[in-house]
Amino acid sequence: MVFSSHLFVYYFLPAALFVYYALPRRARHLWLTTASYAFYGWANPAFMGLMLLSTLIDYVCGWRLGASPRDERRPRAWLAVSLVSNLSLLGFFKYFNFAVDSYAALLTGLGLERLRPDVGLRVVLPLGISFYTFQSMSYTFDIYRGRTKPLKNIVDFACYVSLFPQLVAGPIIRFSEIADQLRHRTHTTEKFARGAAFFSLGMAKKVLLANPCGFVADAAFDAVSLPPLDAWAGVLAYAFQIYFDFSGYSDMAIGLGLMLGFVFPKNFDSPYHAESLTDFWRRWHISLSTWLRDYLYHPLGGNRKGPRRTYVNLAIVMLLGGLWHGAAWNFVVWGGIHGVWLAMERAMGKRSLYRRLPRPGRVALTFVGVLVTWVFFRAPDLAAAGRYLSAMAGLAEVRPGAALVGHFFSEPYYVLSLVIAAFVTWGCPQTWDWSRRLTLTRGALALGCLALSLVAMASQGYNPFIYFIF
Repeated sequence: MVFSSHLFVYYFLPAALFVYYALPRRARHLWLTTASYAFYGWANPAFMGLMLLSTLIDYVCGWRLGASPRDERRPRAWLAVSLVSNLSLLGFFKYFNFAVDSYAALLTGLGLERLRPDVGLRVVLPLGISFYTFQSMSYTFDIYRGRTKPLKNIVDFACYVSLFPQLVAGPIIRFSEIADQLRHRTHTTEKFARGAAFFSLGMAKKVLLANPCGFVADAAFDAVSLPPLDAWAGVLAYAFQIYFDFSGYSDMAIGLGLMLGFVFPKNFDSPYHAESLTDFWRRWHISLSTWLRDYLYHPLGGNRKGPRRTYVNLAIVMLLGGLWHGAAWNFVVWGGIHGVWLAMERAMGKRSLYRRLPRPGRVALTFVGVLVTWVFFRAPDLAAAGRYLSAMAGLAEVRPGAALVGHFFSEPYYVLSLVIAAFVTWGCPQTWDWSRRLTLTRGALALGCLALSLVAMASQGYNPFIYFIF
């Protein structure tokens, strides 16, 4: 079930909110957990058992961590159980197929096809497993570090892990960020109204901008050959698609949380305004970048063990961050490029090329670099990424019929979509700031965006959520 669907907007969400507010406070978490499991299991009920298993393991580990605060060995053992269990689930379901295919490809490349294993098993990737395992692990991490205390009620913890607004595509909510809200939170008209505005604008980002931009991007990346200008237009469309798709989903998730009384942290901060890649990662998918920083980069030593170790740590974190996004070598390359780029920025410091340019130049240079790396993120494999980069550089052969794709790009609807996407990206305030003070005019504008989105949703057949596959 996706947010931009008739089933969710017209049936699931009204029912979930009506029952939630009709119930007494002590029963609301049980209802949210039940509704969230139904939301998650709509596509495949078997996935519910996997999430329940992860929840039970981390609940027990958190309880044991809190029960023995003075014993140094036992807390580490229970933390290890949590980490190994969650990473094993994530590793098997997300990377089993990748490992088998990579091993078979390696044997083929070495001329040892006869040694290829005959593995008939193909593992189906459960929706959102990358998000809820990281979220669940933060619970045991935060208890171990003394940042919070374990929950006594397992229903409250199950509600935290399964909460449907951010279950399948984030943001990644750390337990320490929401622990007090699970114990007590307020419900106000102002908070609900801001949540409705968040949801409305997020829906508009997704349906009115991400979907048409994604249609252009798909046409470009699926084309046999492209002239350079069309190749650049295609990757630009993808940059807008992934930004408005994911930030739109995050806005809808934050909005739904506000409607239920929760305040989730900000997940995007105008990333295409970034003046460097370091700045980009402070603004893009903030919940993931800060999770990797606090639970991986710092434990590895961060920048405390000298420059060389810092560069190695950056590379490791970004390689694993790339692999987190997808079980394919192009994601590893994407993460590796970002890791090397971040290390270079750190090494150059104030001598960086960015410092010699005016701010618009720094922003433009960073954006072009991010555009190039998005090719690896979008292409189905490394070979396809190489072909697309060749087209962008004007090194690929332009075959007869390539002009048809360019003619498709020039249709007024898609040109207008790209222009509006660019205007919203660089010329409009963020939803987070814009919705702080809702006036009657702003409320009417948000509702108008929602109405227009619902009309467009009824006529669109193209409606993917990119981060659902991660």
